[in-house]
Amino acid sequence: MTQLKEKQEKFCQNYILHNNATRAAKDAGYSEASAHNQGYRLLQETAILERIEELRSQIVTDVDVISEIEKQYEVARNAGNGTTALKALELLSRVRGNNSETEDVSSESLEKEIIDSMKIIGFEKVFELAAQAFPDQFADDEEEYEDDEELLLTEELTSTTDTEAGSNDDT
Repeated sequence: MTQLKEKQEKFCQNYILHNNATRAAKDAGYSEASAHNQGYRLLQETAILERIEELRSQIVTDVDVISEIEKQYEVARNAGNGTTALKALELLSRVRGNNSETEDVSSESLEKEIIDSMKIIGFEKVFELAAQAFPDQFADDEEEYEDDEELLLTEELTSTTDTEAGSNDDT
């Protein structure tokens, strides 16, 4: 890896702390007027990006995030700061994987949703999807359907022939 200059190393260290290129450039000693441009330019350099990733991989924390958020919630609630307490609860919910938008789904409600969906997509598509979902059951039905179709055609031909033969006898 390429050896970085002192300002570049300071930029990398500050960048992982603040995650803000302009602030990291200022803290590293770049001028106030050029900090924005310097920060952007530095983040385009491969050696800088590699050093930032290296520093991030070395960061170890002993802070129990959940405990800290729970403490912040208690402090905010006891101080009567509802907005902060609510934000702490929201963060706890995310960290713990709770999703308030999920709801218990009963088999009855699920069946109703499926039926409603089936009505929207129509009989032909439902039949096609059922055949895809249960190909073994539909394979037997297709053979039966083909036999029934042949039987219907035979019956139609027979009835047509009988009708024609009957009309010839009248003449």
